[in-house]
Amino acid sequence: MASPTDVRKGKVLNYQGTPHLVLDVLHRTQGRQAGFMQVTMRNLSSGSSTNTKIRTTDSVEILHTDNRKLEYSYKDSEGYHFIDPETYEDTLLNEALIEDAIDFLVENAAYSILFVDEVPISLELPASVEMKVIESPEGIRGDTASNVQKPATLETGLIIQVPLFIKEGEIIKVSTSDRAYMSRA
Repeated sequence: MASPTDVRKGKVLNYQGTPHLVLDVLHRTQGRQAGFMQVTMRNLSSGSSTNTKIRTTDSVEILHTDNRKLEYSYKDSEGYHFIDPETYEDTLLNEALIEDAIDFLVENAAYSILFVDEVPISLELPASVEMKVIESPEGIRGDTASNVQKPATLETGLIIQVPLFIKEGEIIKVSTSDRAYMSRA
């Protein structure tokens, strides 16, 4: 157990039996009373945010965390398999854990996975991912008004809007935050 004054942004706490990532910490004091920590944290299981007060006289449990870069390998009936490129150890993640990232999982690409006490908790996407265009209709000749776009299906099944000059088989960069075309790779 640790003191609440040891709580810092980026640490993972065991709060009400589930791991919570600390987003913001503010130490406050009120006159003659004992101080407290105003802590904003996100539940790593559900994704919801919580704002709570922890007295400096209480004790908190700071969990051991580890961020590892693992390569996405394949998907089967058990889940999504990630391989450590150094030890070749296979890590299995279930669909519920990475449901927001499924459209951006490209084989052999590296992703950062947060482990809490040797158990994978969350997958962090990079700012952009390079993906191959599988299907995209040809642009219509003469349709050259500014910023005209067409739909394109990418290798993961994600459909986004791309400029008319993008053709099938090209590799493009896609923003993971807003699912938008960024540039050719």
